[in-house]
Amino acid sequence: MLPASSVFAGLTAAWMHGLDVEPASPVEIALPGGDHLRSRAGLHVRHCSVTGEVVTIRDLPATNLSRTLLDLCASLPPVDALVAIDMACHARLTDQDTLRHYADGPKGRRGVARLRALAHCAAPAESPMETRLRWLLIKAGLPAPEVQTDLHDGEGNFVGRADLYYPRAHLVIEFDGGNHRDRLVGDDRRQNALIAAGYRVLRFTAADVYGRPEAIVGQVRAALAYFSGR
Repeated sequence: MLPASSVFAGLTAAWMHGLDVEPASPVEIALPGGDHLRSRAGLHVRHCSVTGEVVTIRDLPATNLSRTLLDLCASLPPVDALVAIDMACHARLTDQDTLRHYADGPKGRRGVARLRALAHCAAPAESPMETRLRWLLIKAGLPAPEVQTDLHDGEGNFVGRADLYYPRAHLVIEFDGGNHRDRLVGDDRRQNALIAAGYRVLRFTAADVYGRPEAIVGQVRAALAYFSGR
């Protein structure tokens, strides 16, 4: 049995809020400093105050979303924390302004500097791999691309939605995550329509993101340099 004062936190709370993360193992809880329960197999205990930052989800206490994302910023690599933040933005559970306001609260909290920085990068990406692809570009010093931008041809007809987009260069960057034949056919047709409408398209896969990040950055940097002035 958990103490009555325990509150689900971290990845456990993120899962409870509906973010597409694996249910945390061990389960993470936050406890006031006066409670002496310690971590054990299957349970990770954080002794910290979450006063005023608790919500009830399915009759269970959990840290509210802003506090949950703060804790993830303190415990996860930046890109993994940004994946969770983007998920929350895509689900319209939070937004940049809400996160910035929260990060400007009491100083000295673990993870707050990272949350403040990532709030400026937050966007409603449709998949974790889109976030990871965008993070590669931002981390390399390239401008942050637009996310999920509707694109039209010269007559105003909708031709597609870009995963990532640099408007000045008319550069569309797509994450190719599917291998189902029907999806591949649809992606090819959409790419053809974008090119016919005057857009430039780069497509990358998970193998590129994890195995060839420098190549991605180099190709995008070269495309921006070449097309932005044209």
